[in-house]
Amino acid sequence: MADEANSHYFALLDQLIEGHQWIQRHLGVKPRSGWAIDPFGHSPSMTYLLKGAGLQDMVIQRVHYAVKKHFAQQRTLEFLWRQSWDSSPRSDITCHMMPFYSYDVPHTCGPNPSVCCQFDFQRLPGRRVFCPWRIPPQPITEQNVQERALLLLDQYRQKSRLFRSPVLLVPLGDDFRFVDSSEWDAQFSNYQKLFDYFDQHPELHIKARFGTLSDYFEALHRRLSTAGTSLPTLRGDFFTYADRDDHYWSGYFTSRPFYKRLDRTLESTLRATEILFSLTLAEMRRSRGDGRLVDEFPVREHFQRLVTGRRNLALFQHHDAVTGTARDPVVVDYGTRLFHSILNLRQVLQSSAHWLLLLDKSQYHHDQSKPFLQMDDVISAQDALPQKTPLTLSDKPRSLVVFNPTEQFCTSVISVGVDSPDAHVVNAETGRPMVAQISAVWAEPSQASTEAFQLDFVAELPPLSLIVYHVTKAPVGSAHRAQYTFHRRGNAPTIKAEHFQVSSPEGPEADAPLSLSNKHVQIWSSPETGLLQKLRLQSGLVRQVQVQFLWYGTRTRANPNKSGAYLFLPGEEGAQSSTLPPGRACWEVPGDFQRGDIRSEFNRELAMRIISDVANGNRFYSDLNSFQMQQRRTLSKLPLQANFYPMTSASFLQDAASRVSLLSAQSELEVVLDRRLQQDDNRGLGQGVTDNKLTASLYHLLLEDRRSGAQEVGGASVEHLSLLAHLTSLSLSHPPITMVTQSNSEMPKLRPFLPLSSSLPCDIHLLNLRTLEDAQVNLDDLFAPLQFGSVRQTGLTLLREDDEPESARQQQTPRITVLRPMEINAFRVEIS
Repeated sequence: MADEANSHYFALLDQLIEGHQWIQRHLGVKPRSGWAIDPFGHSPSMTYLLKGAGLQDMVIQRVHYAVKKHFAQQRTLEFLWRQSWDSSPRSDITCHMMPFYSYDVPHTCGPNPSVCCQFDFQRLPGRRVFCPWRIPPQPITEQNVQERALLLLDQYRQKSRLFRSPVLLVPLGDDFRFVDSSEWDAQFSNYQKLFDYFDQHPELHIKARFGTLSDYFEALHRRLSTAGTSLPTLRGDFFTYADRDDHYWSGYFTSRPFYKRLDRTLESTLRATEILFSLTLAEMRRSRGDGRLVDEFPVREHFQRLVTGRRNLALFQHHDAVTGTARDPVVVDYGTRLFHSILNLRQVLQSSAHWLLLLDKSQYHHDQSKPFLQMDDVISAQDALPQKTPLTLSDKPRSLVVFNPTEQFCTSVISVGVDSPDAHVVNAETGRPMVAQISAVWAEPSQASTEAFQLDFVAELPPLSLIVYHVTKAPVGSAHRAQYTFHRRGNAPTIKAEHFQVSSPEGPEADAPLSLSNKHVQIWSSPETGLLQKLRLQSGLVRQVQVQFLWYGTRTRANPNKSGAYLFLPGEEGAQSSTLPPGRACWEVPGDFQRGDIRSEFNRELAMRIISDVANGNRFYSDLNSFQMQQRRTLSKLPLQANFYPMTSASFLQDAASRVSLLSAQSELEVVLDRRLQQDDNRGLGQGVTDNKLTASLYHLLLEDRRSGAQEVGGASVEHLSLLAHLTSLSLSHPPITMVTQSNSEMPKLRPFLPLSSSLPCDIHLLNLRTLEDAQVNLDDLFAPLQFGSVRQTGLTLLREDDEPESARQQQTPRITVLRPMEINAFRVEIS
C-alpha cells in the first residue's frame, strides 16, 4: 500500500506497472480490486491511477473520524469516487470506506470492539495476542454455537444499517497475521461452524461465507442492480486524517525530509535513464538495420539495474517509507537501496549517452571500471548530499555533455565545478561561445576557496537531447566573474575572496532593501536577513511577498500527547520567530543560500512562511501527488495542525489580480521544512525522529498576473497550475543532467543526439519511455557462438508430426520463442 500524501504520481504509476506486470508474469492474475486500508489519508489521484490500471473497486480505511461518522449517518460509506475535473462517470471507481476506528478484527464485525474481539480466534487463550477488553474468544462448540452466532449476528446487523445494501464486508485480519497454519486452522474452523449454524437457521435471514474482495464487490453490484439502487458520487480527497480528538496526522507530511528528497532524486534519475536507455535500444536497432543490438552494449545488465531501480522506488512509496515513519535501521536500509539505485542508474545513463554520442559507433567500448562519461557530482553515502567534482581545465578542450530529460526546449543555467577562475565554454558542434560566469565556492561564510570555482553558463537544450560543450582554460582575467556585495550587521569579519571583487554598502545604501532585476521581474529583499520582501512584474503588478522562518515546539510535559513521526501537535505558544544559524545570506544567480540546521535542537519543527498581500481570503490550493490541485480552506474553528495539508510539488494563493505559487522538488502559505522530535506519538513506531540530515530543499516562487482574464482549462470549475507553473515545476523536478569525459581520455568524435524535431505541445508531458521485459527469447543469442541452420519447435518426444506449423517461420534469423515459467520446451535444431 503506497502512501497517498507524499508520493508523486510518477512513482505511484511506476509501482503499479512493476507490480501488475510481475503478478501477471508469475501468477497469471490481473488485479481487479484495490486494498488501501493503512495509508494515512486518501487521494483521488490514486483512484484515477487504479481505474486506469483496470481496477473497478477499492477499499479505504484511514479517514477522519468525524467524516466517517457523517458518512455513516448518511449511509454513504460506499460511493462512486469521481475526479474533480470530470463531469462524466468514466473515471468513477466504486469505493468502500470501512466505518470504524481500525481494520483489525475488533473493529470490523460491528460497532462494539469488545464483542468483535471475541471472534478473533487468534486471540484464544494461550495464544500470543489477547483482547484488551479482557473478554477472550471461546472455541465454537455445539454447546455455545447458538449464543455465539447470535452475538456475532447482532454486530453484523448493526453494521449493515450504515450501508445501503444488505451485502456486508467483514475483513478478518490484522498486521503480521496468518504467518503460520495454526491461525488459519483456528479462524477457519471456528467461523465455519458459525456459518453452518446460520445456514441451518433460515429464520435468521443471513447467509455468510468466506470470500475474496472481488467476491464481495460482485455480490454488491448484483444486489444494487437487482434493487435498482445507485451509489452516490463523491469528489475530493480525504486529508488531513485524524483518528481521535485533535490528533491530526499532518506531521508525516514532513518527517525525514532528507529521504523524501532522495526519493524524488531517484525518481528523476530513473525517468531520465528509462528514456535514454529506450532511445539507445531503438537507435541501435535502426542503425544496424537487422533489429539486433550491439554485442558489447551490456543490455541485460543495464536492464536489471533499471528493474532494481524501479522496485526500490516502488518499495519506498510504502506508507511507512516515504512518510518518514519507519524505525532508524529500516530508514537506513531504505536509504541504502535508494542510494545504490541512483548510482547504478547513473551507470546505465552514462553508457547509453556514450553510445548515442559517438559518431563512429564501432568505437564504443564498455568498461565499467573506466567509464567514458562520469557525472559532474559525487554522492558518497546514503545520507550525504551530492558534492560537485571540480573539473581540471587546460588548453585542451574538456567535453561536457548535458542531457535535457524533458520534452520541452529549455534554456537553462548549467553549473559545474572547475579548478580555475578563468574558463571558456563553446558549443562543440557549432563552436559558438556560450554566455558564462565564474562564481566563488565559499569554503567558509567569509572565505572563498582559491582552488575550486563554479562555472555557470547558459545552455540551449532541445527536447530529450544530448548536447556536447567544450570547456577550456581561458587567459587570466578574460572570463566574466561574479561581483559580491555583502550586507552584514555588527562587527562583520573580513571577506577573503582574492579572485573576486567584493564590496559593502555604506551610509543610507546599507539600510536600503536589496534589489535584483531582469527584464521580467524585480525583487527586493531585507538588508538584515537577505529574505524576500517584495516582487514587481514587467506588467507593473507589485506584490508584497515576505519569506520568514519560524519554529514550532510541542505540547508541554503536563500533556502526555506530543508531536511524533505521525502527529503534529504544536505547543500552545504556536509559531515562534526563528533565527537561522550564523552564515551568509548571499544572493547569487540563480538563487539564494540559506541554511537551517536543527540537528542539535530539542522538539523543534522548522517552517518557512510566505506572507503576501494576495487577497485570497481563507482559501488556498495544494497539489495531490503532483497530478491535480485541490482547493483548501483555513478554518479558525479547527486546531492549527488540522489546517496543514500535503504538498507534493505545488501550492498557490490567488485573487482576481494575481497568483503566488510555491513549487517544490520534494501557505499566508507555510511549509514545514524539518522536524526533530524526541518522543514517540503512540501510533506504532515506538521512537522519536532524531536522525536528521542536512537536506537540500528546493523551491521556486512564482508570481503571475491574472488581470488579463485567464480562462480555466476546458471551462472546468477546478483550478489548475498555469502552463508557466507546470513547465517551471517540470524543470525543477527534472533538471538537466551534466556528464563529463575523463580528463586523460583520447576523445573520439562526438555529435549531439537530437531525437525530436521539436518540443511537444507545452500542455503535454512525456511521463516515461519505459523498456518492457521481453518474454521472448532469441535462441541465436542465447546459444551464441553456436549457429543454428534451422530451428523447429516440437512436442516433448520430438516426433516430426508434433512440429508446430508456425515454427517454420523460425528458419530465418533472429529466431524468437517464448519460454513461460515452469514449462518445458522442445526444439529440433540443425547446428551449422
